[in-house]
Amino acid sequence: MPKIKELECSRCKATVSAETLQTVCPKCAGALYVRYDLAPMRGEAARARISALPEAAGWAGMWRYRLVLPEVEPVTLGEGWTPMLRSRRYKNVVMKEEGANPTGSFKARGLALAVTMAKHYGLKKLAVPSAGNAAGALAAYAAAAGIEANIFMPKDVPFANYVEAKMYGANVTLVDGLISDCGRMVAERKEKEGWFDISTLKEPFRIEGKKTMGYELVEQLGWEYPEAVFYPTGGGVGLIGMWKAFAEMEELGWVRPGKRPKMIAVQSTGCAPVARAFEEHASVSKIWENAATFASGLRVPKPYGDYIMLEILQESGGMALALPDQVILESLKDWAKNEGMFLSPEGAAATAAYDHLLKTGFLKAEDHVVLFNTGAGLKYTDVTAEAAGIQRPS
Repeated sequence: MPKIKELECSRCKATVSAETLQTVCPKCAGALYVRYDLAPMRGEAARARISALPEAAGWAGMWRYRLVLPEVEPVTLGEGWTPMLRSRRYKNVVMKEEGANPTGSFKARGLALAVTMAKHYGLKKLAVPSAGNAAGALAAYAAAAGIEANIFMPKDVPFANYVEAKMYGANVTLVDGLISDCGRMVAERKEKEGWFDISTLKEPFRIEGKKTMGYELVEQLGWEYPEAVFYPTGGGVGLIGMWKAFAEMEELGWVRPGKRPKMIAVQSTGCAPVARAFEEHASVSKIWENAATFASGLRVPKPYGDYIMLEILQESGGMALALPDQVILESLKDWAKNEGMFLSPEGAAATAAYDHLLKTGFLKAEDHVVLFNTGAGLKYTDVTAEAAGIQRPS
């Protein structure tokens, strides 16, 4: 496992030491990337060790990539190495099923790494604003690590998110507002309460957990890139993490040089700051007023890492697009009925986007693509039932 060489600002490229706990860049407040000395891990021989690790150590999940993660004892609940499910109707489409993670969503990856590092640095109290799934993940990993979790989330999140956070023993505050309002409350209280703010991109290690999705999808495709990756985008850490993974794999020589996947950021027309900024050729997004969508994970009015995502979309030849909730709901129903997959609303945004980009000619049916279902559909039973008009029989 590599030692961390330094932390590098994603915006101004300044570097800081990882010997002590860091938040964002002290010069420009940009998000920080973890940088390693990757030289000892270069080549196919090192790559082969990835596959050997689970055989020697049992189920390793995302920690099979410990060669490119911080040298630390993990706090793990078995996260990662999620299935790649091939579509029954689209022969070149695979679904990365992140609902198979311990807390039912991709958030388990980022919070597993962030809580692991929090324990490593000796932190006792963590706080997070959440649109739902990050709350449950933080609560679970904090419980496993013996760390206090303080969670702020909108009062209309899927009920499962609230129940799991309470059951894990977290201190939960429901807010009459959006995730941006929750973030403001954490920022206002963290110093007085002694909390470490573990918000999206406000510390460097959630990216490291999320980047394992990039390593996994490439390994599961035989160390080959797909033509495109569809990613439901709220805070966007997964998209950013995967792009970091692709760069690392190329530096390591673990993947053949070539064109990286087109990265497709998918949002709802009820909250589409990144899609709007992409259409306007802007370098950052503007706050989305009156954000509203049943895909709660997409309801992020102003992502902190918008500037990084927009750079990635341009560099990859990808795009950002937004679809109406009704179109997302119809795609959710379609994939449940015809594929046997009960997607989260965010995952259904990805499937709807794929259909749309086929129709517009942006992609062809022969293009190999990966769609992300970022959470288990059953975690959204109440909001999906409401959107679909399903009621319990009296």
